[in-house]
Amino acid sequence: MSLLFHLRNLTIHRSGVRILDGINWTVNAGEHWVVLGANGSGKTSLLKALTGYMTPTRGEITLLGEEYGGSDWRELRKRIGVVSSSISHLVHEEDNGLEIVAGGRQAMIGYWGKISRSERQRARRMLSLLRVSQATERNWEVLSQGERQRVLIARALMAKPVILILDEPCAGLDPVARERFLGDLSKLAQKKRAPALVLVTHHIEEIVPEFTHVLALRKGRLVYSGSKTRGLEAETLARVFNATLNVRKSASRYFLRGIS
Repeated sequence: MSLLFHLRNLTIHRSGVRILDGINWTVNAGEHWVVLGANGSGKTSLLKALTGYMTPTRGEITLLGEEYGGSDWRELRKRIGVVSSSISHLVHEEDNGLEIVAGGRQAMIGYWGKISRSERQRARRMLSLLRVSQATERNWEVLSQGERQRVLIARALMAKPVILILDEPCAGLDPVARERFLGDLSKLAQKKRAPALVLVTHHIEEIVPEFTHVLALRKGRLVYSGSKTRGLEAETLARVFNATLNVRKSASRYFLRGIS
């Protein structure tokens, strides 16, 4: 089994506030992980540290065989696809889907210069894969939220990433758009050469069957790391969200029935 990344005792303090405290996490090729936790649990900070946008106070990060502090993280980022609201906010309103996706080849926002024929062809394939070919010539400003999320995933896939990080990708989607998006995510995970997926969420109903593992955080501390089955048990989730929860499983999906 090939190691993708390993975090050892990852700790981040800022202005006297503990953001993350002693996180250990190992992800191997072939695994798809969910990072679960309430708002303020440290989920986004964890991914910022992993991608080199937030410097740890202490601890070790090994990513794709390289150690943090000893390698050029800017080059490593090109092998990691990221879909997040922070990227969405940087996209130019006048850029069309093809330009946005083509820019993902070099981790750019939009595309500077002339798009080569091979890049244009690959961008069209990625848009088709995500069922959003209609966005090819449409500007970002007129795309729906669901279309935007698909375009951003297509962009992330342009560089053939080893890891694809999805930071709360369903935020802002209506129920129908969310289910369609999750269906596309399932199909992506099933592909033979799919990247390892890391989904950040606080909604267990967004966890499609293809995800294999759960890492759960509460107030910056690790609550659970391991198989999805045990990670989504009511007892584990009660510790994560500090509430009594009733969990129902239906068609390999998980849902909350009641909270107390």
